[in-house]
Order: sequence, then structure tokens, then C-alpha cells
Amino acid sequence: MTRREVRTVVEELTGLPVGVIGFELGGKLSADDYRDVLIPAITGAAEAGGIRCVLVVREFHGMSGGAVWEDLKLGAEHLRAWKRVALVTDLDWMTHLTTAFGWMIPGQTRTFPLARQDEAVTWAAGD
Repeated sequence: MTRREVRTVVEELTGLPVGVIGFELGGKLSADDYRDVLIPAITGAAEAGGIRCVLVVREFHGMSGGAVWEDLKLGAEHLRAWKRVALVTDLDWMTHLTTAFGWMIPGQTRTFPLARQDEAVTWAAGD
């Protein structure tokens, strides 16, 4: 039996309103994904006045232990800077987990289906 190869996707979204950062994420995230892409962008947004973020997830195969650690540190380091996080996905389990545990995420969190990505961006940019 061969394992299906999982392609990791961590790409910055373009064309977002000023003050909003966004990423398309997929596959299995690693600590390097955090250190190389996510942390610099999120730190920059925090320093600019607040984190308004759109995360588009079409498929997800988890996170390495190092990625989980980087995620926890990132959230704690910028605890008061988080304003809005819009999760855009059609993965039911991810929507349900975000709804159930969103209260643990600093700032406001909301989920949107993939077909409503534009609405998610507008919401993330709002007050």
C-alpha cells in the first residue's frame, strides 16, 4: 500500500483590502511554513495596528508538532492584536470545530463557505 502524497500549500492571498492579510492553506502544515510565511505576515499586521486575517482551506491534513507549537506561540505573542479571523472552507469538521472552539481564539472568528470568500474578506476588513 502506498501513501498518497500530500502537497502542502501556504500561499499569501493578493488583492485584499488594506489592513487585511490572507492565506490559502492546505496539506500538512510544518513549523517552517509558520516561520517562513505566516509569522512574518502576522507579526507585520500586529505591528501595523491589528490582525485581520482570511484563511482559505480547501483541504487539510493536519499540522506537524512543530507547527502546533508555532501556532500556539503566535497566538499568545499577539494576543491583543487579533481583530478578526475569517475561515473560508467547505470542510464541515473544520467549520464545526471553529464554531465550537472559536471562543478560545482571540478576536472575532467567523466561518464562510468557499463560495462566499468575497463576503469573508469584507467581514474581515470591517469593524
